[in-house]
Amino acid sequence: MTTDAHPNYIAGRWAPAGDAVTENHNPSDLDDLVGTYAQASTAQVEEAIAAAKQAFPTWTSLLPEQRQAPLERIGDELIARKDELGRLLSREEGKPLAEGVGEIARAGQFFKFYAGETLRLHGDFTQSVRPGVEVEVRRESLGVVGIITPWNFPAAIPAWKIAPALAYGNTVVFKPADLVPGTAWALAEIISRAGLPDGAFNLVMGRGSVVGETILTSRDVAAVTFTGSAQTGAHVARRCAETMKKVQLEMGGKNPLVVLDDADVEVAASAALNGYSGTGQKCTASSRLVVTEGIHDRFVEALTEKLNGYTVGHALDENTKMGPVVDESQLQTDLDYIELGKQEGAELHTGGQLLNRETRGHYLSPALFTGTRNDMRINREEIFGPVCAVIKVKDYEEALATANDTDYGLTSSICTTSLKHASHFKANSKSGIVTVNLPTGGMDYHVPFGGMKASSYGPREQGQYAREFYTVTKTTYTKP
Repeated sequence: MTTDAHPNYIAGRWAPAGDAVTENHNPSDLDDLVGTYAQASTAQVEEAIAAAKQAFPTWTSLLPEQRQAPLERIGDELIARKDELGRLLSREEGKPLAEGVGEIARAGQFFKFYAGETLRLHGDFTQSVRPGVEVEVRRESLGVVGIITPWNFPAAIPAWKIAPALAYGNTVVFKPADLVPGTAWALAEIISRAGLPDGAFNLVMGRGSVVGETILTSRDVAAVTFTGSAQTGAHVARRCAETMKKVQLEMGGKNPLVVLDDADVEVAASAALNGYSGTGQKCTASSRLVVTEGIHDRFVEALTEKLNGYTVGHALDENTKMGPVVDESQLQTDLDYIELGKQEGAELHTGGQLLNRETRGHYLSPALFTGTRNDMRINREEIFGPVCAVIKVKDYEEALATANDTDYGLTSSICTTSLKHASHFKANSKSGIVTVNLPTGGMDYHVPFGGMKASSYGPREQGQYAREFYTVTKTTYTKP
């Protein structure tokens, strides 16, 4: 393994990689080496945290426009380079090129939105209940924020955490997922030239057991924002509690798409097809398709027809609609769940087969189960792959109860032409995000994102609501 690796970025400098490096391979073509990337040591992570702590007073004391300008530059460069960087993202993560390019553009939009937020951080002034006393409530920065992100959105999720952290005056220690260091490194390289003080932003790549644990246990880290599995999220919460860190967790979902008898079948099937975008490797995917019996057969037929025309192939092929699974481990997980579903008595209606393509890759045809029950493990546990299951129900009331019968609560959707049922579902669906006649994925960047139950913990992400996590309120009393 070569030691000519992309280095970490610490205290305004590119740190030597050393001998601890990892190779990043293309899941569409396992013979394609995307690059070699450094693995940070515990000492390097501690150095990054110390640098962020030292830079905090300088960065947080800058005037809003002085924080705005670097974030604006980062956003502009991401958008200008979306085709180039989108190709890198798709090459290392496996999502189709159009999705990769779109994700880079979205990352740029996050930085530009939060560049504006630097000028919109307002406090409150009110009259005290005591005569002659003035009360002021202001928002202040937290300090060093540890950012730990997953592999499925290697540009968008880092962007929607890094941008608000910096906008609200915090400094950052960023640990990307070990599977996708390339996009993270490219983002860090852009940030390194944006004009931030040395140490305000730091990139430390590597394993969670080393890099992540050092961030979680450091008393100099004021807050941690994490996106990943529920199991790891619970561990993050426990470790943060030991040092009383502020913590924000986004942890996945088992999202229902409800299809009622009066739905437009084409609209419903298209919404369900979106659950396979990103190879189903997204926490907002509609993996449970809750369908009333009157439309069930027509819906399954329409979705099956779409899946049969869903081209699975190399992420960089313009004809590809679904790319490969991200790595061998995730592929085996998907196959295990497909076998489990059959053992549980579900019918594998279509897909779920390994595919051979011109290049060696982790190719799997999109799987659709029918004849499933909501108590089956394939409907209780997050698979995080191109596997969806249809649950037939009698009517709207059973559909709502089934949709809400899950440990998760991130997104949900209903396909119906009934205003009555749509309105009732919006009010009674136990999820943080609800859509009507739309997929469960594809959220806007300027409004809050987050779920209920095991899907999320702590304040919401995105939009102006992000300030609830990245700032702390201070109340002051003054008697003139």
